[in-house]
Amino acid sequence: MKPARIFRQYIWLVNTLRQYKQLTLEEISELWVNNKEIGGSPLTRASFYRHKEAIHNMFGIRIECNLQTYKYFIANPEVLDNNSIERWMLSTMTVNTALSDSASLKDRIILESVPAGEEFLQTIIQAMRSNHRLRMGYQKFGTDGYTKTVCPYAVKRWEQRWYMLALNDENNIRKYALDDRMTMLEETDETFEMPADFSPEAYFSEYYGITTDGTPLAHVVIRTSNWVPDYLRTLPLHHSQREVAHTSDYTDFEFDIRPTNDFINKLMFYGESLEVLEPADLRLKIRQKHVESLKKY
Repeated sequence: MKPARIFRQYIWLVNTLRQYKQLTLEEISELWVNNKEIGGSPLTRASFYRHKEAIHNMFGIRIECNLQTYKYFIANPEVLDNNSIERWMLSTMTVNTALSDSASLKDRIILESVPAGEEFLQTIIQAMRSNHRLRMGYQKFGTDGYTKTVCPYAVKRWEQRWYMLALNDENNIRKYALDDRMTMLEETDETFEMPADFSPEAYFSEYYGITTDGTPLAHVVIRTSNWVPDYLRTLPLHHSQREVAHTSDYTDFEFDIRPTNDFINKLMFYGESLEVLEPADLRLKIRQKHVESLKKY
């Protein structure tokens, strides 16, 4: 069987269990047969078990059986949280499969443009795996270019761009965009030791976005209205987001976050449907930004 078809079956099986929660093997097989894109013939127990094992090895998703009902379910749904790499891999493969099955509809599927830079990902990930330093050519917008050697700690995708988190020669942790600013990248023979106590997830945990400029931690309270409350419930801005008040006119949310410009710009995106209640200095900063914007009109 072709690899593309096998991957399609893996993705279908995971998404089917996510949708139906619990299914017997017979129920899974019936749905399988009715989907001509992936099945067409009954799903045997042996094939199901092979797929179940492959899904665990590939995505870390455990499919187990309830011995009382003989229904199968995803035993560790937490691996598919929004920020997990397993969720991103599954989402990416799901989209790729859907698009590859819809070539005839290409003029009716509109995608966001993606900046350059993804060609560097494989080199960075290989260097992270082998703990090798990278020699990098880099040129910030409006400045002269330079070359330096860095220790790659992590990569992060943010708003359609990839960034590398790395330790530079000055022993500072910096972020480098993998778009047109990165002019060259190659793995060196020099090795480095990844600090055992450094967590990229913890490094970004108090921030929204990619900016980590030392802005003090703050308790932020916002008041939202119109469509914004439902949007934020569906796609929380930050893991610290909590809903603290709700009326027919508004909903309040609070965050414990460092309000950098990335976060401020996101709050301003919601316009008149969002008001910052606390802290006072953040409220004033956003007010001043709105005033300066109005001067241009």
